[in-house]
Amino acid sequence: MIAALAGGVGAARFLAGLVRVVPPDDVTAIVNTADDDEFVGLYVSPDIDSVTYTLAGASDAVQGWGRAGESFRTLDALGRFGEPTWFRLGDLDLATHLARTRRLHAGEALSAVTAQLAASWGIATRIVPMSDDPVRTRLTVTGADGQLLELAMQEWFVRERCEPPVQGVHFAGAAAARPAPGVLEALDAADTICICPSNPVISIGPILAVPGIRRALEERRERVVAISPIIGGKPVKGPADRLMRGLGIDVSAVGVASEYASVCGTLVIDALDAHLAPAVEALGVRCVVTDTLMRSPEVAADLARRTLAAVA
Repeated sequence: MIAALAGGVGAARFLAGLVRVVPPDDVTAIVNTADDDEFVGLYVSPDIDSVTYTLAGASDAVQGWGRAGESFRTLDALGRFGEPTWFRLGDLDLATHLARTRRLHAGEALSAVTAQLAASWGIATRIVPMSDDPVRTRLTVTGADGQLLELAMQEWFVRERCEPPVQGVHFAGAAAARPAPGVLEALDAADTICICPSNPVISIGPILAVPGIRRALEERRERVVAISPIIGGKPVKGPADRLMRGLGIDVSAVGVASEYASVCGTLVIDALDAHLAPAVEALGVRCVVTDTLMRSPEVAADLARRTLAAVA
């Protein structure tokens, strides 16, 4: 059994590779929900949807998010009425948000709704939100006038295009949240726990902030293996560098290792960063060097195979 902490496009691609080399129903994906938000009255869960669409073979392979063959006529029509349209919800994607929102309003838990939506795609992998309780990433940034202000994750990431410099990050609601049903059980039962190649600050950080999850990894540290999302001092995709640098974390595989050292016994890094292996291991984290740039499903599968072998 394998449990995987996941968030973002890199995680979705890694999971797609993972289920090519192990039975999909042996995998539980524990997914970040601190990016979740409401837009035009609909509950949107970006990381859960990225994982779901990718495992279903329905994601936009070019963008890395959203549905393939998407259109935006509904959003464009909403703009005519003065509704905010900076968060691009596609016409096909809207069906997911409508179904999720209706079921949440009917009193169903996010974990139950997520399972139903995954099942409707025929996905055998268990997709579980980190918590059914609301946890939200909030970023303290420097505004154009030099003053500090707080933004929701999607406001900074999408609306502001990651431009305001980040001074701090916190996860509102995390202290009072509980792991979703099945999360701790999956971590306890797993032969291997993978931390996907996700943003360590805003994709994995919120999951570890939910009480009980960090401790579960610490107790099984030697069975935990992470994949660095940083290659050659840059993230493959997304704003990890801007966040890490703003928080004083070295933008490198060494910086990733420093963030994960207490919960992770092994870190997989790219061959381009092989020279950093001694510095990673100096932090008490075993280092495995391989090709981590997932250029194709076949490379993603090979990365998954090597990742599992690292703690076999």
